[in-house]
Amino acid sequence: MTVTLAEAMGWVGLFLWPFIRVGAMFMVAPAFGTRTLPARVRILMAAVVTLAILPVIDGVPQADPFSAEAFFITVQQVAIGITMGFVFQLVLTALTLAGESIAMSMGLGFAQAVDPQNGVNVPIVSQFLVIFGTLIFLALDGHLMLVRLVADSFILLPIGPVGVDADVFWRMATWGSQMYVNAVLVALPIGTALLVVNIAMGVITRAAPQLHIFSIGFPATLMIGFLLLLFAVPLMVPQIERFMHQGYLLTREILGG
Repeated sequence: MTVTLAEAMGWVGLFLWPFIRVGAMFMVAPAFGTRTLPARVRILMAAVVTLAILPVIDGVPQADPFSAEAFFITVQQVAIGITMGFVFQLVLTALTLAGESIAMSMGLGFAQAVDPQNGVNVPIVSQFLVIFGTLIFLALDGHLMLVRLVADSFILLPIGPVGVDADVFWRMATWGSQMYVNAVLVALPIGTALLVVNIAMGVITRAAPQLHIFSIGFPATLMIGFLLLLFAVPLMVPQIERFMHQGYLLTREILGG
């Protein structure tokens, strides 16, 4: 059997461009994009998912992988994949911002750890909320939802040099502003309660100046903050579910579905 160069390039493109889109999504998606997950594992998962969704992919363009057309096709696949993963990543970023606000209010902002998702230092409370949000994401089958989205994306946005446009980036910027709203909604109950505690400490200082408020108030604020987290974390589950549902709807709209 004789295989021509054009046929070989077509077979390469049939797997390569879907693999690039899936790999770009795994690069930034929650649970998959963490730096603690080895790159080889992510590449293997992207290859397995690509092979699984190849039957639903139709109309792959026949282009020379070293041509200008292939370059623009590759750029579009990367942009589509990153867009799908980045929307859900902003949900966890909202929890990071909420944790920073809570940590500063309870006096725990100095205790920081490396966030494995982004590789930066964040307060312990933020790290706790990110881990909690990731577990909720997995419990709600968010990883399966991402695979379903990337499979549907090949139907809604077929492989080609034309894909996402400037309007998509504007909507992503708007969704970024929603991230701060979600962070405030998560941190508001605990932040308000800690504000009342700090006001009470100030009143105690004025009423009894002989008390060492720093030696009393700091451990008291920490203890009350941990108790508030204990009671407030279960109440965050519906909010996290709503954030993820909003991200899913936005991704479907971006893909044209």
